[in-house]
Amino acid sequence: MDGSIRYSSDVAFTPAVKRVQDRKGGPTAYQRFEQRGGMRRLITEDLAAFIAAQTSVFLGTASADGQPYIQHRGGPPGFLHVLDEATIGFADFIGNRQYITLGNLSENKRAFLFLIDYAHRDRIKLWGEATVVEDDPTLIETLMPQGYKARPSQAILFSVSAWDSNCAQRIPQRFEAADVAAALAERERRIAALEAEVARLQFAARPDMG
Repeated sequence: MDGSIRYSSDVAFTPAVKRVQDRKGGPTAYQRFEQRGGMRRLITEDLAAFIAAQTSVFLGTASADGQPYIQHRGGPPGFLHVLDEATIGFADFIGNRQYITLGNLSENKRAFLFLIDYAHRDRIKLWGEATVVEDDPTLIETLMPQGYKARPSQAILFSVSAWDSNCAQRIPQRFEAADVAAALAERERRIAALEAEVARLQFAARPDMG
């Protein structure tokens, strides 16, 4: 982390942000974080479980002169690996070959991960630095989701500097198509079982069956 940062939350609450909060008046968010020592730095068990369940992540980077870019990355649950209490890794699959993220990281390692779980209306923000690893086939193979039909090009390791969660306010509730399909299939199975039971009872109750 930058030596000029006193609290881990300073990665988000820069001097300019603090001035705006002070100008707007009222209790300031940065003061609340500073009173408890800043944002969390280490990946907790709950956060690790949340990360492991995700099928989607947004990776934010910027060029050396600050031009921002956000890239979506996706895969099956578990494609994001918590390697230790401060590191997340994933295999970077071959895509459209624009390489904007890789170009940005070659000159500016600062990065941001945004995770959102629409079904449970949770979202996590992680600040840190990202490193591209192209010459470690063992690492890349370790990070590949088992049985997933995608070709990895390199690995990305994300070193967490600070992280925080958001409230559920204004997050629309959405569900994964596979989860909806499974729920509908279970409903259809239950309906079929009930219809079979009704038919059995009706047959048993017929007068000519007495």
